[in-house]
Amino acid sequence: MEKITTVKWLDNLTMVAETASGHALVMDGPPDIGGRNLGPRPMEMVLVGLGGCTSVDVIMILQKAREQVRDCRVEVYAERADTVPKVYTKIHVHYVVSGHNLDPKKVERAVKLSAEKYCSVSKMLEQAAEVTHDFEIVDETAPSD
Repeated sequence: MEKITTVKWLDNLTMVAETASGHALVMDGPPDIGGRNLGPRPMEMVLVGLGGCTSVDVIMILQKAREQVRDCRVEVYAERADTVPKVYTKIHVHYVVSGHNLDPKKVERAVKLSAEKYCSVSKMLEQAAEVTHDFEIVDETAPSD
């Protein structure tokens, strides 16, 4: 098994994570339970990973389909269980894909392929939560090259 990250406690609820790829980030808890709000919550990081993973998939699939994608924003919404452990029970991923004359069928296909085949984070989370997806397309003017 490969070590992916090391998380070191600093103080209060503040932790620093270092990834195998050499990047560091701070996580913290909210002030009402002893944190100082210096970084995202660990559970937020799970959804950050989902958003990043699926964004890469959708962009790469659309680029391979020769779509003129200019931007992809992923908004992740979630509900958590009321009792401990407060796991995510529902997750909704909304894609806002911008570009010139994008084909809605290709965008839909890219989202579906990411959700059903390529996004490891999504596939893992769907084992514990209901994960849904939708998208919207923002048509931009022709790119000026």
